[in-house]
Formats: sequence, C-alpha cells, structure tokens
Amino acid sequence: EQTTDALRLPIGQKVVSIMGEMGRAFDGSYAEYVLLPNDQIYPIETKLEWDVLASIPETYYTAYGSFRSLDITDKDEVLVRGATSSLGIAFMKIVKGLYPSVTVTGTTRRLHKAERLRQEGFDDVIVDQDGKLQTNKVYTKIIDLVGPKAIKNSISHLAQYGTICSVGQLGNEWYLNTFDPIIELRGFKKLTSFYSGDVEIQLLNHIIRLIEKGHISNVGPVKVFGLNQIVEAHEYVENEQESFGKVVVIP
Repeated sequence: EQTTDALRLPIGQKVVSIMGEMGRAFDGSYAEYVLLPNDQIYPIETKLEWDVLASIPETYYTAYGSFRSLDITDKDEVLVRGATSSLGIAFMKIVKGLYPSVTVTGTTRRLHKAERLRQEGFDDVIVDQDGKLQTNKVYTKIIDLVGPKAIKNSISHLAQYGTICSVGQLGNEWYLNTFDPIIELRGFKKLTSFYSGDVEIQLLNHIIRLIEKGHISNVGPVKVFGLNQIVEAHEYVENEQESFGKVVVIP
C-alpha cells in the first residue's frame, strides 16, 4: 500500500520467489517477513502444502531446467554426479517420473549413503573418490553438480555424442581453468548448463503441475525446521556424514 507499483494479490494466493540474490545482495533469506523486488515474485495457484511448495523453487525448478537442457529421452543412460544433494535427488525423480525405464546412476563420496540413494530411486551408485569416479562406464547424459572441480573427470565418462550439464558448484570452485574445449569435448560431446536466475513463469508452473498430477512423486523435504531452528538446520546440511536431500525452514 506504500508504493504505486506494489504487487497486490487475491487473498489466499501463494507466491514464490526464486533466487535474485536474496540473502546475498540484500537481507531476507532468514526472515519471517521480507521486502522483495516485484520482478522476482511469481504468483502461482496450487494446492500443495507449504513445505512441499518450498521444495520446488529453486531445487526442482533448476532440476527441471537442467533436464530440459539435456534433452533426455527414454533411450538414455543418465549419471547424476553429486546425487545426495537436494538437486541431485530432484533431478533423478524428474527423470524417473517422466521416463521410468531410463537407468539413472548416482555418485557419492560417502559409501554408507549408497543404500539410501537406491531407496530414493537410483538404479546404481558409483563412489566418487578423490575427484575420480570409481567406474569405467560411460553415460549418454550427465548432470554434474560438483562443477568445475570435477567437470573433466565427468566428461571422461560421457559417451560419444553425449551431453553433460554443469549446473552445480558443490566442489567450491566457480570457474574452469586450463580447460581446452576442443580436446575435452572431442568425440562430438556437448557441454551445456542452466541458470536458475532466468525464471520463466511457464516453466515454473509446468513443474508444479507435473508434481500436482503425480507424475513426479515424493517431492517433499527430508527434514523440516522451524525458523528458530536455523542453527540445527545448518548443522544438518553441513554435516557431510549425515546430510541428504532437501531441507526446508518454515516460519
């Protein structure tokens, strides 16, 4: 009511905000009330509960954009590098939901998490040891969530004419150094990505509809914390031995 361009919504309508540097460029990611630029607020209509809805942007939105950038078909064999992350699990559930016959393999640095990955829906699990995958297999489509730190090793497991999507930076390296695309991508391999900051409201609503209709199941978070449990939430997420999947904080 204080500005002429305030975003007015019908009572009861839900809105979501995807990234836009909230909590980075300006405060607000851990606040009960926040002031956001109108151009990063997206009204949606959904009957999903808040904890499930909170799992979609930006995790499932990014996973779905990456899925589309890889142009996956029912003929593919897919590898998810960084599979225990919330994005890795979301990506697998999208692939399995839309192409149940596709084999999806996940990677982890912690062998004790392998059985849980299989319980979530992964067909196979590969150990990532010291930045190298402990397998000689190749895959037609790879999503790499570790990022520049692992991308060369991931590409070495990409089949001829295959596509790799580098969309995560779990390795804490942001840029590719000493990367020769002519050599690394020989064999007609393709490198792509997806930037979640490029929000398309149609794409967001499409993934919400797929979830509502049951095409993608078990979307909810593995743990839900209250706003007064931020410390506990971070302790869980940052514990490499225990952390797994999506965590949501509800005010």
